[in-house]
Amino acid sequence: MQRDTTGPFDHVATVRDWLQEWLRSLPGQIRPTTIESYRSHVQQYLSPGIGRIRLHDLTTGHIQRMFDALTVKVNRYDEPLTPATLQRVRATIRRALNVAVREQLIGSNPALGLRLPSVRRVRPVVWSRTRVAAWQQTGWRPKVAVWTPAQLGVFLRQHADDSLYGLWWLAAVTGLRRGELAGLRWTDVDLEGGELAVSNQRVCIGGQVADGDPKTDAACRTIALDELTVAVLRVHATGGWSSTGAGGYVYCWPDGRPLRPDWVTHRFAELVAVAGVPPIRLHDLRHGSATMARAAGVDLQVIQRRLGHTSYAFTADTYGAILSEQERAGADATVAVMQAAM
Repeated sequence: MQRDTTGPFDHVATVRDWLQEWLRSLPGQIRPTTIESYRSHVQQYLSPGIGRIRLHDLTTGHIQRMFDALTVKVNRYDEPLTPATLQRVRATIRRALNVAVREQLIGSNPALGLRLPSVRRVRPVVWSRTRVAAWQQTGWRPKVAVWTPAQLGVFLRQHADDSLYGLWWLAAVTGLRRGELAGLRWTDVDLEGGELAVSNQRVCIGGQVADGDPKTDAACRTIALDELTVAVLRVHATGGWSSTGAGGYVYCWPDGRPLRPDWVTHRFAELVAVAGVPPIRLHDLRHGSATMARAAGVDLQVIQRRLGHTSYAFTADTYGAILSEQERAGADATVAVMQAAM
């Protein structure tokens, strides 16, 4: 349905025209990372798939056929697009077309009622002896895996002299996100009071890195620190890393320049390979922190607040399962193992 009146969007003809106009008109309060995600979806999937179709001719069938084709498309790693990726792309086109409806460029949103593969949440599993043996023999690895306390201890002992030892420790104990670790400033750390505030994060946007607000309102949180973690931070602070002043970054280059979050990920992968422990991602230290806390009997609401999750249901669904008795017994000795790593 086309409008009979003139307005600011009269030059819009195709879906590609509208998607570009929609991206330009996004309000300033939308997070830069969200805008970058929208832009990526438009460039990689939506414009190539349905961009040439005239906006008022677009149907649910057009969009469904595009998604059907995307289900057999592979990414740069030669792997099929995940159902979660498809769901995010659908959310982008739905939002864009909702605005088109509001602007009376079309009468209804044809992105409603699409049939997509359901998302199956991948829950973290522990690197048990059986899984480690399978990895050593065949190279197989779970999609999301966490270390046992003993495996974490091996990694920490192996890299006790690493300049970012305190970062790896803090990630394992608190479950801070990568961007939160890279954006942490000394002004947000209270060593006397034994707590830190999450008020900043560093994110990669289009190849550039910028500081910004935490991911959500729930991510703006204060985290209690145990005595051992305070001691690790004190050692880090007295090692020349506080020379940039109280407002400087906790983890940075010796000259005070902040770290790139993607470099931190790369560095962690290198250290994991050197340590000889089963492979995990940097983000899996966050999963491991929550998993060990749950195994030690910490209340799920406490874990939710500590991780900065918006939804209690998400935390419960992800970490509600209790580890095996063997792993739970290991979790009881977590602090002792980590202390021995110092």
